[in-house]
Amino acid sequence: MERHVFAEKHAMAIAAAEKTAALLTAAIDRSGGANLILATGASQFEMLDHLVGLDVDWASVTGFHLDEYLGLPESHPASFRGYLRRRFVERVPSLRAFHYVNGESLDPRSECARLGDLLRGRPVDVACIGIGENGHLAFNDPPADFDTDEPYIVVDLDEACRRQQLGEGWFPALSDVPLRAISMSIRQIMRSRAIVCTVPDARKSVAVQKALEGPVTNLVPSSILQQHPCCDMYLDADSAALLEGQTGRGQGRDGRS
Repeated sequence: MERHVFAEKHAMAIAAAEKTAALLTAAIDRSGGANLILATGASQFEMLDHLVGLDVDWASVTGFHLDEYLGLPESHPASFRGYLRRRFVERVPSLRAFHYVNGESLDPRSECARLGDLLRGRPVDVACIGIGENGHLAFNDPPADFDTDEPYIVVDLDEACRRQQLGEGWFPALSDVPLRAISMSIRQIMRSRAIVCTVPDARKSVAVQKALEGPVTNLVPSSILQQHPCCDMYLDADSAALLEGQTGRGQGRDGRS
């Protein structure tokens, strides 16, 4: 895992977007197309905003949706389908295809199977993800399933995860946050050839420390990233503050540790 620590969130987001674009372009040059996984949430706002403006042959890129709440209509402000449509898909109209998770499916396990059939056997070139305040990857809350080979699974959301969604302003009350979701599995995320993980803000600092410096455990699902051969972690000074040797040392545009 390679860490990139920036003094400012904006510089971090630009660097993560540029890395993603370079990886996509390399995949297109290598094989004529690229497959991309996209996360949502506040951590991805600036990264996606910059990514859509970069010089990528989007007509050669197929996108996959990382996770989605169950039972939430796309018109809801917290819908990840709506988020990705507004912030990415509609802004790159030449995109080859984008496969959304239908959280309104009446049969979530059949939806998981449909998505799995689309993804199974396709090499994922880049996964753009984040880390939750509880250390989750996608909606794989602790204790996460590190063993399933299914590409997508139905998961229960723990209270810490649901409180994060409330704290970010997506819902008016905790009772409004859904209890279940469809999520890409840990093993499927780890099958990605490259991972670009963007994690800003002080509220993520404990999770970042545990993920990068603690043991690999399903009680901190994102700790599995330590075992990925090509994972770039983009942090700002606040999210990196608790890392060994990092406290009080925000780095510049190309800062690394």
